[in-house]
Amino acid sequence: MSLARFREEPWRTSHPAYQDSGLAMSPAPEYASSEVLLSSLYRHVGLEGATERTVPQRGREIDKDVQWYRDRHRKPEGAVLDPDAFHMLLHSVLESPKLPNQSSKRFVQVTPLVPKAAAFSGSARLSANSWPAGALVRRMIWLGSRNLPEAEATWQALFEALAVVDDDDIFARFLQAEIEAWAPSPKWGMLSANEQFTLDMDDQRNLAYPARRFARDLGSVIAAKSAMTRRQWTSLLESVLRLGAVAHVTWTCDLHARMWSCVRSALDGAGPKDIDEARALIFPRPFQFLSYGDRALPGMKDRASAFLQARLGLNATLWALDMVQEEGHGLSSAREVLDLCDRVRRNAAALATMGLGDMLAEVSERETRTLLCKKGIGSNIMEFARHVLGQRQAASPILRGYDQGFVLRKRSAGNGAPWIVGMGPVAILALVHCSLAGASGPRSVRRLSQHLSAYGISVDHRDIATNDLGHQLRMLGLVLDSPDAESGMLLVPPFPTVKQVIA
Repeated sequence: MSLARFREEPWRTSHPAYQDSGLAMSPAPEYASSEVLLSSLYRHVGLEGATERTVPQRGREIDKDVQWYRDRHRKPEGAVLDPDAFHMLLHSVLESPKLPNQSSKRFVQVTPLVPKAAAFSGSARLSANSWPAGALVRRMIWLGSRNLPEAEATWQALFEALAVVDDDDIFARFLQAEIEAWAPSPKWGMLSANEQFTLDMDDQRNLAYPARRFARDLGSVIAAKSAMTRRQWTSLLESVLRLGAVAHVTWTCDLHARMWSCVRSALDGAGPKDIDEARALIFPRPFQFLSYGDRALPGMKDRASAFLQARLGLNATLWALDMVQEEGHGLSSAREVLDLCDRVRRNAAALATMGLGDMLAEVSERETRTLLCKKGIGSNIMEFARHVLGQRQAASPILRGYDQGFVLRKRSAGNGAPWIVGMGPVAILALVHCSLAGASGPRSVRRLSQHLSAYGISVDHRDIATNDLGHQLRMLGLVLDSPDAESGMLLVPPFPTVKQVIA
């Protein structure tokens, strides 16, 4: 790959220093839903041999196997249900609502209640080229941990929580055993994460960022498993997964835009000159991308567009530096970005002679539709954010209330109504529970406001008493009105018997 090749095909191949960066958006997000995230996470944690590529085919195979047993009036050894009952279990009892554009398609799509269900359901696409959504969650755990041992311990705890054990409710144990009888492989067993990167210790000091908040909240959700049924717990986990995933992707977009701003300034002889300045410029304090009650998608689109422009600029600069024999670049920490800026300043004249600025302007003009998120990577990011955070729009009117862990909802019933920030009851339950982790004694709604801000959601705690969030908190019994508390509202732990983890 060379600068000339990059000029012709700017999105096809990234520079190795960019591609291998610990802060790269890897894997690149595409369409997903909360259930796709959880299903893919099952496969990455403990279903060896079950990949996104194999899921659609396994779904077709299990339907064929059921028909084979039905024709012979038999059932597999160890199975309790006959073929008709098992078919009804998959296609009625456990069936997850299809989107309006999927209503006429026949495929297996079930609620990811137990690990074995993820072997044949829950891929992002019905073809064999789905993106690995679970790998994104795994990357978030590593980025949100202080060091490798902490990340590995979280991965181990997550595997143990996702497993169906004797403490799970009877339906979950029955379901895992029944699917095991009908589809014996793959077996459930912990897989190695194969992740090595955590955020630089100096960079993450005093830094509040979504992946860090998510890694802590994951511990709080795991601790709550024994207080509810398997279905309730997986719904709680899904709501934290979906908010954490989109917040992390948006934060990564912001981070890339800031890195490119530093490098672009270095092309003009400016940019950060020391490590403290570099950290202050690169890592956002605080991070915000949503405002409670306001429209959600325009702000995310702006950040996705800025990310794409940064991706073009950073890759073009790295390929250009290779041409002047300036190698050894990195983009995994503020120190490495500072070093890149120093290299750019040293070679600013050579890069200008090369016409780097004119080339970037030309490529940006040619790729306007992609940069505006109308196609390609930007469009995929927007589709990911909209479907993961938004309330599921079920094809069947009966199932419109299926999704209660959403973060975005339609302002009205019309198809063209904008998506606004408004959380569902399960999401609120999850975030109140997580916000009280490690707290001793009562806490006001300000603590919930601060917790949401760590995910990039802005809500003034003084407005909670009168807005939709306050109304939902009262309906769910999660607050007590107290004249001594700020805004007159104290948070009530939704699961008081759970021993909270330290946040």
